[in-house]
Order: sequence, then C-alpha cells, then structure tokens
Amino acid sequence: MTTTNDQLFGRAKNSIPGGVNSPVRAYGSVGGTPRFLVSASGAYVTDAEGREYVDLVASWGPAILGHAHHGTVEAVQQAAARGLSFGASTPGETELAELVKQRVSVDGDGPIEKLRMVSTGTEATMTAIRLARGYTGRDLLVKFAGHYHGHSDSLLAEAGSGVATLALPGSAGITAETAAQTLVLPYNDLDAVRRAFDEHSERIAGVIVEAAAANMGVLAPERGFNRALARIVQSHGALLIVDEVLTGFRVGSAGWWGLEASKVVPDGAGWKPDLVTFGKVIGGGMPLAALGGRREVMDHLAPLGPVYQAGTLSGNPLAVAAGIATLRAATPDVYESLNRTASVISAATSEALAAEGVAHTVQRAGNLFSFAFTEQAPRNYDDVRAQETWRYAPFFHSMLDAGVTLPPSVFEAWFVTAAHDDRAVGRVLDALPAAAKAAARATA
Repeated sequence: MTTTNDQLFGRAKNSIPGGVNSPVRAYGSVGGTPRFLVSASGAYVTDAEGREYVDLVASWGPAILGHAHHGTVEAVQQAAARGLSFGASTPGETELAELVKQRVSVDGDGPIEKLRMVSTGTEATMTAIRLARGYTGRDLLVKFAGHYHGHSDSLLAEAGSGVATLALPGSAGITAETAAQTLVLPYNDLDAVRRAFDEHSERIAGVIVEAAAANMGVLAPERGFNRALARIVQSHGALLIVDEVLTGFRVGSAGWWGLEASKVVPDGAGWKPDLVTFGKVIGGGMPLAALGGRREVMDHLAPLGPVYQAGTLSGNPLAVAAGIATLRAATPDVYESLNRTASVISAATSEALAAEGVAHTVQRAGNLFSFAFTEQAPRNYDDVRAQETWRYAPFFHSMLDAGVTLPPSVFEAWFVTAAHDDRAVGRVLDALPAAAKAAARATA
C-alpha cells in the first residue's frame, strides 16, 4: 500500500520524470517530500495522509472562489453528462468568448474584439507570438527577464519562476537559432526598450510582457510603465502582447489592464494591448486558456488567415462550462474579499518577519503578493535573484508543519480565495511567528 507522501513520491519517481508532471511540484528549492493531495474544499486541501492544510496556492490561481465551488462543480457535472468532448463547436464556446469580451472592458471599451480558445497558457502565448510574426512579417520577439510565458522555445530565456527555482539559464533542446530570435531586456527599463527598437525596429514583431509580473515573486510594473511601453511598441508598427494568464480575472474583473484603465492603478489609463493571453481563472480549474485582441490581428488566424493554430480539445465543453460558471460567480464582492484577505495575510507576514529582524519587502499586485528577503524593493529580475533566497525554505516548512501550504518557491506568488474565512486566515496568522523565527535562524 502506498499511503504516505514519501511512499507516493517514491512510486511516482519510478514512472514520472522527477516524480512530478510540473517541476515546481518537486519541492526542488525548498527540499523535503511533496504533499500528494487527494481532495480540496473551500480554503483547504487534504493530502494522502489525511492531513488538512489552509491553501495559499489555490491551484496557482484558478480556485478564485475556493476549491470545489458548488456552482462550478455542478456546471462541470452537467456538461460531463452531455459528453466529454465532441471535436466540434459548441454554443458554450461563444458564450464564454462573449463573456470575456464584456468583462475585459472599461466603460464599454476594451482590447478584446475576438478570442481564440486553447488548452494551456503556453499554447496561448505561443500562438500570440506566431500571430504577431505572421501579422507583421517580422521575426524578432522582445521579452523581459524574469517574466514567464510558458515553456515554448522562444520564451524560456531568463524565464523566472520554475526556471529560476531550478537555477537553469533556459532549457536544453532549444537551438541557438531559436534563442537568437528573442531579445531579453530588464523589466521596468523603458530606455532598454527604446534602444532595442533603435537597433532592430524593422525586425521586431512584438513585445510580450506580463501585465504585472508574478513569476519572479510578484513585481508590479512601475507607474506608467505599461502605458509607455505600449506607445513605444505600437509607434514602431510592432504588436504588444500582454500576458494575463495569472492576472486575468484574478486581480480584478477585467484583469490588470482593467485596473489601469479604470485608474485603480495610477498613471496607467489610456492604452490598449494588441493581443492578450488568458489562462488559469478563465477555465475555473479546468485546462483552458485563450488569446484575444484586435479584430484585424485575430483574423490572421486560420481559417480566415495564414497563421495556423489548431487543437482537438480547444474549447473543451467541460472547461468552458467551468469557466463560464467561475466568471459569472466572480462578482465585485469576490474581488473586495480577495483584496481584504490578501491585505491581512501580507501585513501579518510582514509584521512577523519584522519582529524577528528579517529583512524583507512585501511585493503586491492587486490580491497577488509575495515576499522578497531583501531591504530594497526589487524592480527587476537581477534584484529578485540577489535576495536571501535561502531564508524561504525554513519559512515554508514551518508553515507546512503548522498546516499551511505555500508556493514551494520564493519566486512564486501567493494566492487567496473567496473561501478564506476568519477561521482559515486565523490558522495562517497563528503559524507565522514560528515561521518567521525559522527564517531568522536560517543560514546561507
């Protein structure tokens, strides 16, 4: 019988590379045995040994309403009863596309005129890049160090998150010719963007950027950065691709762009991306992602245009049902609750670390947050990597021992849900003093 986490991990390693199907799950940067989860409800997850944890991972974002939300589960069950997959169009795909167009707008104006559904965030960003190249007839792509846009070949250079966790410069298997088609610039550095266009203006097809970085810890753009970036990119005839796989429908009903456009984030209004990619919340916990944007650009996708993309499970009826149910239930009250909970937990964590004399900064973008073990707030990937990363593992394991699951990497965001009530938050707060002491005692 394989009933303990240790036993399950040992068994998995015999059949699955590293024992996991996504690298960060292996606890590579924090050490120890990954927890094998068997169920989840509301703010809690339960492992194979029957232990319950308050969850601050939330399936990396999709569980915005809480795990096993009744309305979402019911919608999926009803869809499953009608058939798991048809390989044909369904009414739900159009309904979800219309819902996204409606939500990603401010005062009736938004960047999404058409939407193409895929199954993963990697597919969405990969397709957006291909579309940018096909639309402009140019070959170069610009990205920012520390931003993660999936694991397609063009995007793994200095990709933050899992790559940073594993201390890899990129990935084996990517040719030098492919890597040379991506220019990597420091985040929040508009002068670097201007220099890149001065040198390569006629070759740059597009710039891809996380709406607010959340894969090197959370690192919001500096005030006005996205707006200025859009003006530079679009003035040179290139496309701006904004990756909202993590932030879309998570930080607000219209994503991070919506916060800027509605002036919740200062100095951000007055711009639109050409393409936007979505994932995570759009599928309500099921495999679903999408890219959307201006009609004239999106119509370059097959079957209307010459840029090919296809997927048998694109717009899968179960995932579409989960997405519709989740977005309809994600009301303004939900976002207010998420913001309050994020504020309470982030402030309490900061207070606990400060009480132990641990140098740190709170990194916040909407209800996404993380902590950098440094006195100076980071503004780019180099700053993030210079922190005292070794303090995170003992902090993480102290919280885990107390029944709280955190992201198993200092380079990941923390996530709350609408189901994190006073009891769940109280358990998190109770665990913080000991975890802060563990971080303070840590040595490099």
